[in-house]
Amino acid sequence: MLVKIVERVKEFSLPGKAGLVVILVVLLVAILAPYISIHPHNISSGPPLVPPGGGHPLGTDELGVDLWAQICYGARVSLLVGFGTALLAALGGGLIGIVSGYLGGWPDKVFMRLIDIMIILPDLPVMIVLAAFFGPSLLNIILVLALFSWVFPARIVRSQILVLKERSYIKSAETYGAGVWYLMWKHFLPEVFPLVAVNMIRLSGRAIVAEAGLSFLGLGDPTSKSWGLIIHHATNFKGIYYTDFWKWWLLYPWLALIIMVISLAFISRELERMVDPRMGR
Repeated sequence: MLVKIVERVKEFSLPGKAGLVVILVVLLVAILAPYISIHPHNISSGPPLVPPGGGHPLGTDELGVDLWAQICYGARVSLLVGFGTALLAALGGGLIGIVSGYLGGWPDKVFMRLIDIMIILPDLPVMIVLAAFFGPSLLNIILVLALFSWVFPARIVRSQILVLKERSYIKSAETYGAGVWYLMWKHFLPEVFPLVAVNMIRLSGRAIVAEAGLSFLGLGDPTSKSWGLIIHHATNFKGIYYTDFWKWWLLYPWLALIIMVISLAFISRELERMVDPRMGR
């Protein structure tokens, strides 16, 4: 299994390999945050607004909290929100897509109309309202983001199931008494998993940006120290753009967010090319 994964990674283009390296580095930073950050991420450890250098590699904020420590711990939040949202949306949307595509009839019509409604809804304003209503916690943010993300894997899986259920081996399995759950686990899931995996990477990047946006608006978990929350505090500081403080307080979390999302986009592109060879032409 590991050999196959390595062989697949070798097929990545240079941007794809670079994106994978970046994600692995971010993952290591998130796991090793208590060991690679010298200072605490939630209490003051020096003078306020110290520029990068000395004991603070990326400087400090207005309270004297080390920015490197905040970015290390903020990586945990981004990964948790991104992959947590993608996993929930992929599981829920994939199951709905399989049921809708295989059963057809009124269940398919109900799910399709629900998907149409979710697609035309302006997701950001509704997410803002729901995040404010449920309260600022990471679990609530993940649930709200998953609520608006399941429609994408659901549509993809449904379209694939509509093709698969007409295949001869599926018809033969049904003739021998195979039920919905047997077909799902033995045939449908192995076939649609690559598409769902690609969609999960896409949803991860989308969820990370959405969480940063909610935190930037002040609707994130105030104890999480996410990258969006760091940017929120920086932009709310009076005179941030008329001083040199933005060069480290605003720039570094913004760069971390952008680099991570771009890396996920590169990986998603490579996986999509492998799943659909026509994209490589």
